[in-house]
Amino acid sequence: MPSDATPDPYADPLKFGQRVQILRERRGMTQAQLADLVGISPHTLRKIENGQQKAPGLDLVMRIAEALRVRDLADLTGLPETHVDLFIGPGHPRLAAVKAAVDSFSLMADAEPPPVAHLEARLHAAWKARHEAPNHREVIGKLLPGLIRDAQALVRHADTAAERRAAQSLLAQTYSLSQFFIAYQPDSSLLWRVAERGMVAAQDSGDPHTIGVAAWLLAQAHRDSGTRHFDAADAINGEAVSYLAPLLPDASDDVLAIAGALEFELGYTAARRRDTGTAWRHWDQARKMAKRLPANYYHPVTSFSRAIMGAHAVTVAVELHQGGESVRQAAQADKATIQSRPRRARHRIEEARGYQLDNQPDVAIASLEKAYESAPETIRYNGYARAILLEQVESTQSPRRRRASELAVKVGILAA
Repeated sequence: MPSDATPDPYADPLKFGQRVQILRERRGMTQAQLADLVGISPHTLRKIENGQQKAPGLDLVMRIAEALRVRDLADLTGLPETHVDLFIGPGHPRLAAVKAAVDSFSLMADAEPPPVAHLEARLHAAWKARHEAPNHREVIGKLLPGLIRDAQALVRHADTAAERRAAQSLLAQTYSLSQFFIAYQPDSSLLWRVAERGMVAAQDSGDPHTIGVAAWLLAQAHRDSGTRHFDAADAINGEAVSYLAPLLPDASDDVLAIAGALEFELGYTAARRRDTGTAWRHWDQARKMAKRLPANYYHPVTSFSRAIMGAHAVTVAVELHQGGESVRQAAQADKATIQSRPRRARHRIEEARGYQLDNQPDVAIASLEKAYESAPETIRYNGYARAILLEQVESTQSPRRRRASELAVKVGILAA
């Protein structure tokens, strides 16, 4: 290994502070940025990294893990007994079959693909099931291998330019559905293949709505890869918003909604940057677009709607670390019903983050219990929920510790 190579945080005998420094630098973050995210002074963080201050308590360890997007807590602590996946959930039993379908390319003429209308109906049913099923990963994981193979076959067998564009649109939609299944599972390279192939297929389709959805998902893949990729996320989001802007005066509800979802994503990334004004400005612009939609409408992919804007406000406040504001927004958001079960569960997790920031851990656990009731497979794969539960199972308050432990067992973090 070259003498100037970055040390491996797995290697012994690295101390906690050294691991923090290595992981921070790999994320491209300065000490000031990390200190701001976790709520301590740069001086305190410098002392932790230099070993001049003993390893912090679990509360700060979990905040550092969240800020650095540490996937395994052992990477940060150096303790094998703390091997816990945080931002990557367990591999779903159907992941291998979905991966095989994504990676398989037939170069020879094979069986005739299904009619376009048949594949469209199956995709519509799959999206509907994704929003309605509490075990949504199991449901769509079962459907995806066949959908992927048939969509790929439809592209191969297209005879005319129009048929090829229609087939590429269906393939892009299938990859979009796949990304919801693959996200937060232990195969990041598969997620990137799907996100990028989805964008290519969408561009080949020429369909504005399909392009908007693919851009929305690709931008999220960049943003969730860490702060160094925020600029790429913004570039994709911004270009998609500009591309759709001329169409909005006469746009369909679906096109208007994906434009609104993209607008909010710009605000979400700004909130992750801690850029308060920009974050709320994009949220307000997205809210104005949501008001143009019918009252009972929700986007079939993103769940963008009038009802979702309250949940989005909670997310912005949480990412800005505005604990009191996130709790206030959570109270307002509860007035609206989010139709999608996994999206409703995600909102409850964001609420829990807000209550945790506001030093209301019991209410945070209650919100996570509601998330589990809505969609167990959402909370099982969510790193923020896992981090909150791991912190609260160490609580000195016996009732709180017991309640958190019971939920942690259901989620699969702790053994029964």
